[in-house]
Amino acid sequence: MHGSLSVLRPSVAVMVSAVTALVDAARTALRAAADPAAAEPMRAYMKSAMPFLGVPKPARTAALRPVFAEHRVDDGDGWRAAVLVLWDGAEFREERYAAVTLAQLKQYAAYATRPDALDVYDHLVVTGAWWDFVDEVAIRSVGPVLRAHHDAVAPVVRRWARDDDRWRRRTAVICQVGLKGDVDTALLAEAIEANVHDKDFFLRKGIGWALRQHAKTDPGWVRAFVAAHEADLSPLSRREALRNIDPPSIVTRG
Repeated sequence: MHGSLSVLRPSVAVMVSAVTALVDAARTALRAAADPAAAEPMRAYMKSAMPFLGVPKPARTAALRPVFAEHRVDDGDGWRAAVLVLWDGAEFREERYAAVTLAQLKQYAAYATRPDALDVYDHLVVTGAWWDFVDEVAIRSVGPVLRAHHDAVAPVVRRWARDDDRWRRRTAVICQVGLKGDVDTALLAEAIEANVHDKDFFLRKGIGWALRQHAKTDPGWVRAFVAAHEADLSPLSRREALRNIDPPSIVTRG
């Protein structure tokens, strides 16, 4: 029953070949761009157990651009497989950064913004389990799916806001950063309220960040929210939320 894929399912064999070529080329390009002298300082800054190759973002972008242009996959299954193979097989952190970049390429937007892509993003969030991965995926991957398919995705965000995993909860809080006028304030409030008493730094910082960003679009809503939750918000969250709001206009409690 283990016959050749090329005989049993030619389309699968082609997809596997394309995915393998893309992943191998990405890894080769990153290794060619590596600066061993930079690797340990980068790892120490990120407090990463996974080693770095020593490829900062500008060099990483330059190395991967021709790879992603030359090696393409043709459908959603190929996109999903390429992202996950590159991510799960990573030996160096830059390979995981490359997987996130691949997931967000405009040429794959038709697959990356479908509700079923959330399974991929959830995997990256939970297994990445650190702010550099989580923030990028939450804002630039989960957020666009929420905007495109609000009714299908909002219940997932609500579940994540109450999940045991703190990175799912941070994702729920910050995934609307950058959505501007498309922010669902009821969903934002619910995600914050579900985490407002948690003492975790990343959740408190995330709450403040989400509110500060939305204040650029609707400062009145943020002022009112902070005033209504003054007793619950941590000083860090409150300070971040109001950072860019004119202090004299902040609502005071009577």
